[in-house]
Amino acid sequence: MTRLRILLALAAAFACLAFDPAMAESIVLASTTSVESSGLLAHILPVFTAESGIEVHVVAQGTGKALDTARRGDADLLLVHDPELEAKFMEEGHGSRRRQIAWNDFIIVGPAADPAKLRGKRDAVAALQAIAAARAPFVSRGDNSGTNAAELRLWKAGGLDPAAERQGWYRDIGGGMGQALNAASAMAAYTLADRGTWLSFNNKGPLVVVFESDPRLINRYDVIELDPQKHRGAKLDAAKRLADWLVSPQGQQAIGAYQVNGEKLFNPSAAAPK
Repeated sequence: MTRLRILLALAAAFACLAFDPAMAESIVLASTTSVESSGLLAHILPVFTAESGIEVHVVAQGTGKALDTARRGDADLLLVHDPELEAKFMEEGHGSRRRQIAWNDFIIVGPAADPAKLRGKRDAVAALQAIAAARAPFVSRGDNSGTNAAELRLWKAGGLDPAAERQGWYRDIGGGMGQALNAASAMAAYTLADRGTWLSFNNKGPLVVVFESDPRLINRYDVIELDPQKHRGAKLDAAKRLADWLVSPQGQQAIGAYQVNGEKLFNPSAAAPK
């Protein structure tokens, strides 16, 4: 083989390596289940990968578990939605920067017959108190997620703790949002859901939206970069590129463009956090 042919063969080999997906840079994103089960991440992450060449592997968990995954060093970036748990994570020194990327809201869905008579109410705490008074079946995620934390705060505000009191009408399933909605659909029960997952959920059965629009039900999503002192093994540069992209005009446009049946699931809010 001539020297020229050897050089051409080597060039071809290096070209194959350069475009081999297995050789691409990748990061792990620990994410709340709602942005994954709603289909948002499947919609926006390929756009980011096409622009950056960075592949994103998603670990979808309740927010509490996602934060723990990052604490252990098993993630490079976080996308979560529990302000109280996020603040604790930052105070512990695990996070270096926290930015809001979008918001939607929580809703209460339940059987169309609405045995607790929630329709027309405007106060989320009063709505849960009505469910408790009627002893109407209620499904709780019970998974330390942002949605679960929001639910528990509302019960506490109403002076109730149905989980601790082991009320028979209160079903703690220890699962994700899709599992909770499936359980509520099967039992004709109430549950608290994020609007994004609800709109993309296909097994609604007897369930309809029975309560919405209380300002306390705003649901904010934040991207959190990890602190380089505590997380030296993380791929922080690549993770920062995704975090920056999510708050950039391109990322915000991608988030706002995602719709299901003509309805927008998430409202971009990097420029004006809620």
